[in-house]
Parts: sequence; C-alpha cells; structure tokens
Amino acid sequence: MPRSTPALDTTDVDAVTDAVLTASRLLVAVSARSIAAAGDLITLPQFRLLVVLHTRGPLKHADLAEHLQVTPSTASRMVDRLVTVGMVDRQHSPVSRREIVLALTREGAKVVRQVTARRRKEIAKIVARMPDDARSGLVDVLTAFAEAGGEPPASAVAPEAVWT
Repeated sequence: MPRSTPALDTTDVDAVTDAVLTASRLLVAVSARSIAAAGDLITLPQFRLLVVLHTRGPLKHADLAEHLQVTPSTASRMVDRLVTVGMVDRQHSPVSRREIVLALTREGAKVVRQVTARRRKEIAKIVARMPDDARSGLVDVLTAFAEAGGEPPASAVAPEAVWT
C-alpha cells in the first residue's frame, strides 16, 4: 500500500532533492535488475559507457571519460574490458588516422537494446500504477531534470536504439 507523504514545498531545493534521491534508488534498482538479466557480462558503470557511445556515437577516449565523469585511466580499464567481450571497438578516426575513437559494436548495441527494453517494461509498470494527476507533469519535470544534467533526450537516439 502506498505511503502518504506530507505536503511539501515543491520549490524547496532540499525537498526536491530528497524526492529525486528516493526516485533514483528505485531507478537504480530497476537498472541493476535489467542489467543482471543480461548475465554477468557487464556492470552498471560499463553499461553507462555503452549507453554514452550509443547515444553520442564514436568518441575519443578523453571525451568518453569526460562524459562518464571518470578519470581517463578508469575509462581505459572499462574500455579494455568491453573490447575483450566484443562490445566496444577501437577504430581510426575518420578525421585523423592518428586518432583512435571508441565505437559500439553490434553486440554492444544489442546489449543496450535488450537491457533498455527490460528497463522500459519495468518502468512502464511502475508509471501505470501512478495516479493520472501525478503522471501529468512528470514528462516536463523529468525532461527539465535530464537537460539540467546534460543527458541527451531519448528521442535524440537513433531509432534502432530502443532507448525511449
């Protein structure tokens, strides 16, 4: 049975932060379950790397590390693991043969699609249980939140991504 919550000042940064933290626990749990269903191939941070390549296309190593907000050495270890399992490929840049870019392989894209489809299905079940009036403003709020965090919209992803 859903718990009732006291009326909050919805403009108060602390109250909004608490609500987002609570929702993020749920979303991380959904994410972890969807990745676990793919087997022991990847971790949540590695999946995030795959998603960045999927949404942004091939990237130079430094750019990937920046998007992930990790050190280049951390990104390198993650890339090495994903290259080993055939989900990421190192390629010469079309702009300069001296530069190497990292790109998603077909297998990496397949994993992103499968995990995302599982996640989408579980999130849809949760959203369907929400009252209509609570759902009405959710799209605008979550879109503004994602934009403020620099996350590209799901609609910006190639149709084959099934990222929406």
